[in-house]
Amino acid sequence: MNHSSIGGTKRKVTNALAMAGLIIIFIAYMFPFVMVVINSLKEKRDIIKSPFSWLFTIKGLSFDNFVKAFTQMDFLNAFKNSLIVTVCSTVLVTLLAAMLAYYIVRHNNKISKITFALMVASMIIPFQAIMIPLVSIYGGTLNVLNHRITLIFMHTGFSMAMSVFMFHGFIKGNIPIALEEAAYIDGCTHTQTFFKIVLPLLKPIISTMVILNSLAFWNDYLLPSLVLTDKELLTLPLSTYSFYGTYSADYGTIMAGLLLCVIPILILYVILQKQIIGGVVSGAVK
Repeated sequence: MNHSSIGGTKRKVTNALAMAGLIIIFIAYMFPFVMVVINSLKEKRDIIKSPFSWLFTIKGLSFDNFVKAFTQMDFLNAFKNSLIVTVCSTVLVTLLAAMLAYYIVRHNNKISKITFALMVASMIIPFQAIMIPLVSIYGGTLNVLNHRITLIFMHTGFSMAMSVFMFHGFIKGNIPIALEEAAYIDGCTHTQTFFKIVLPLLKPIISTMVILNSLAFWNDYLLPSLVLTDKELLTLPLSTYSFYGTYSADYGTIMAGLLLCVIPILILYVILQKQIIGGVVSGAVK
């Protein structure tokens, strides 16, 4: 028997099984999202009667849920709050993490090593372990809760460790020091070298961290729920809670509200998807 044909057959079978596995995983991941889209177009009675039914099995198709969700959750105000918090937090953590990672890589001293080790170690501490002391100190002692600036400050602080770790790996593995030395010879200061030479070369990892941090900030519910209580300051995830009553919930409106929250960040993901994988792989190089 031809051994090459046996190997070719095995390879085809293996590839077919791998493809089948990927298709099953894809369906498992996409099924909840598809059901949210379908149920957002149903009336409440149809959702309660048959939540897993498809659109062609019901009589009515309604976009009233989106109109109701848009009004009830005060979408424009909540969108503004989420946008301000997400953009400010993302810009701050990206810039500060890039600067700190650059300093740690180029200044290989004990302080830099200890700082980097502490930041990496801090990533294992779950937020739930510190949220009660956090609220007690910032709310009870300092009385600075219920401000967007406080939320931006907390988002930036909690995201610094992972961001510095990713930038550190990318700079160490992909930014040659010869470029910086050439800039110094031409008369650039350290600040000019970073912003004119190094920062433009960080575009792949910047794109990756922007999408990862934006997703985290935009979709976060727990931290904003602890910091923000004023209705005018609620972000989109918090505003969806208005659809829940004491004894009932309007599921159709909830589904529509969830889609309204997801669509903006999904658009950002589609725009930056090409840079995500490359940035993650490059940032993991040590």
